[in-house]
Amino acid sequence: MAQVKYPIGIQSFSSIREGGYLYVDKTGYIADLLNSASKFVFLSRPRRFGKSLLLSTIKEYFLGRQDMFEGLEISRREHDWVKHPVFHLDFTGANYNDPVGLTSKLNSRLTSWEKEYGIEKEDGDFGVRFETIIKQAYEKTGQKVVILIDEYDKALLETVDKPELQQKYRDTLRGVYGNLKQMDKYIRFAMLTGVTRFGHLSIFSDLNNLNDISMRGEYAGICGITGEELHASFSSGVKAFSEKLGVSENEVYEELRINYDGYHFAPENLVDVYNPFSVLNALSARFFGQYWFQTGTPTFLIKMLKARQLSLRTLSEYECEIDDLTDVSFDLGNFIPVMYQSGYLTIKKYNSRFQSVTLGFPNREVERAFLRQLLPYYTSLSSQKTAFEIKRFVLDVEEGLTEDFMVRLQSLFADFQYDSFELRHLEQHYQDVIFIIFKLMGFYTRTEYKTASGRIDMVVKTPDYIYVMEFKMDRSAEEALAQIDTKDYLLPFKADGRKLIKIGANFDSTKRTLASWIIQEN
Repeated sequence: MAQVKYPIGIQSFSSIREGGYLYVDKTGYIADLLNSASKFVFLSRPRRFGKSLLLSTIKEYFLGRQDMFEGLEISRREHDWVKHPVFHLDFTGANYNDPVGLTSKLNSRLTSWEKEYGIEKEDGDFGVRFETIIKQAYEKTGQKVVILIDEYDKALLETVDKPELQQKYRDTLRGVYGNLKQMDKYIRFAMLTGVTRFGHLSIFSDLNNLNDISMRGEYAGICGITGEELHASFSSGVKAFSEKLGVSENEVYEELRINYDGYHFAPENLVDVYNPFSVLNALSARFFGQYWFQTGTPTFLIKMLKARQLSLRTLSEYECEIDDLTDVSFDLGNFIPVMYQSGYLTIKKYNSRFQSVTLGFPNREVERAFLRQLLPYYTSLSSQKTAFEIKRFVLDVEEGLTEDFMVRLQSLFADFQYDSFELRHLEQHYQDVIFIIFKLMGFYTRTEYKTASGRIDMVVKTPDYIYVMEFKMDRSAEEALAQIDTKDYLLPFKADGRKLIKIGANFDSTKRTLASWIIQEN
């Protein structure tokens, strides 16, 4: 059997087709999009989800490269394959913390196009220069132009904590995009992609005919890999993976689902989408790793999280209105929509009556990797020691060594400098740390667990034990334990068969540590 060539990191459609790499056919979506009434289109997807490849594919189509599409869905549709002038602007690969990063990128591309169409370089602003290029290309070729802009928000994401520089970038980009509407008669198609949707950025205030397809059900699978595509295009890779591991193919499919599936990009069409970068890497290496997360540390998310001091425990089931997901202002307080659009949260449920959604982590890779990245910011643990310490916690919990676990947890809190945490957020901080640790241990963990008589602070389930935990601040462990008993928090679990363990704990805000606890087994 021939070795499958996986296009890891290859974002060029022509390179994939000419190099014999595996290609998941997305040209049906492209045909539908190009035949729609939309001339100006915007698509938001997380990084490494195939946005660049999508634009590259559209570029080859408008260059009239019919040979590239032989055997693909779009070749079975009726087209004239006319060559158009294509202006492809990719905002990756620049240092935007340098104040001239954006202007250098724009100037480089515009200068190249001016040379291509015989335009003498002018000293006008970028918007005026782009207008001249578009008009000249149309007049020279007799064909309307195509504009493809990739990662339009790259400069904004990298300067989220530099408001003055970001405002400068917004003004520059507004000048470029704002002129496109008045060039409508010269444009055949324009598409912009990015991680964040434009919302309230005011970058596109003059381009009010821009059609955002990011949450449209018919385009839910335009990027990424759907479950149907996984089975249709990757069966040989799954078979080879299963043979290496000595497990069934169904077990490999299930692990791929748990680790890399779960993205939903349309509230009313919850098509499961797999992370393409992670799937390709896992099948190529035949190893379940954290590939997508390792390609970029979400430093801007950590900055926003610390500024907002949002409870991490709410991220597993965060409820909001659909409109909230497009409200991006980059003010370090607009955390949830950025986290959703960046791919760290996804739509889990949709309530059509109230136009609301429930968000959560899409899969195991994202949840564990994100929490592991955060742990050093919340404790004294370094990123190098996190995995080792988590293993020690796992052994304590699995073996029912609850006292050892609590002592280890107390030491973790005692060794951390809390100067960066306000006193009013201290209790939340303690609970977040415990939540992160249990989640990283891989056990079933629920916070604010609802019962008929109240809400349990935390419930953790292992193969042999169920831990019911209640926390207090500046009160007593006895009071915490009494609440478990008086509200009969153990009742929902008594028929389970596993051993029940109650933990009542108290944090001391003065000493800033886990002061006392009581453990009782049932």
